[in-house]
Amino acid sequence: MLLTDNVALVTGSSRGVGAAIARALAREGASVCVNYLQSEDKAHAVVQAIEEAGGTAFAHQADVTDEADVTAMVEATLERYGRLDVVVNNALPSYQFDPAAPYTSIETVDWAHFTQQIEGAVKGAFHTTRAVLPAMKAQGHGSILNIATNLIFNPVVTYHDYTTAKAGLLGLTRTLAAELGPHGIRVNLIAGGLLRTTDASRVTTDEVFDLVAGSTPLRRAISVDEFAESALFFASDLSRAVTGQTLAVDGGLTMP
Repeated sequence: MLLTDNVALVTGSSRGVGAAIARALAREGASVCVNYLQSEDKAHAVVQAIEEAGGTAFAHQADVTDEADVTAMVEATLERYGRLDVVVNNALPSYQFDPAAPYTSIETVDWAHFTQQIEGAVKGAFHTTRAVLPAMKAQGHGSILNIATNLIFNPVVTYHDYTTAKAGLLGLTRTLAAELGPHGIRVNLIAGGLLRTTDASRVTTDEVFDLVAGSTPLRRAISVDEFAESALFFASDLSRAVTGQTLAVDGGLTMP
């Protein structure tokens, strides 16, 4: 298995992409901290699924925008497992991919929309990264993976707030990679397309999914589980020579 004896923390992993990544990491041998904010029952369901498949995991409630919460979560993971090798910054503020929403026009979007997304995505990744650095530096290695969107390369729908926040993660990924590389810590980013199906995309119609699928070289929409598989590359030693990079997992719709 790719991640035997590794320990991973996945923020926002009680459902959707985060849950799929947590399950994939556990399947490859990692012990996983399943982070959640409000969905306690769903987080414990993810843990149960991992354990029933022979893996190891525990659920921990923490608000990634709260530094003290994140510090306590990292300390709990280290106390339980003694190390921390992989961090996936996936937590996402509540969002709906609705082309008719007010945040799709610069004339109707509010700055509060921006601050909500930036706080959740960028501030959350900032807190988590800061909290895990002492352990990763002491180990002399680590992998930090940020989850973004292909809209930062191809804004086919102008979700101003969401896309701006995710573009901030791209900048953070590159600057962290430059700083932390000498400590053996790699930082990379996965940019997903419209995935079938997440909470954010549940209002998306079949016609839109078909339109996106027809625009990709693979001629199909990408599933949540397929997206999660790409995290295994960056989490494992398969990518030991890779840092500061972005992988678009969208069937070839964008080619950054």
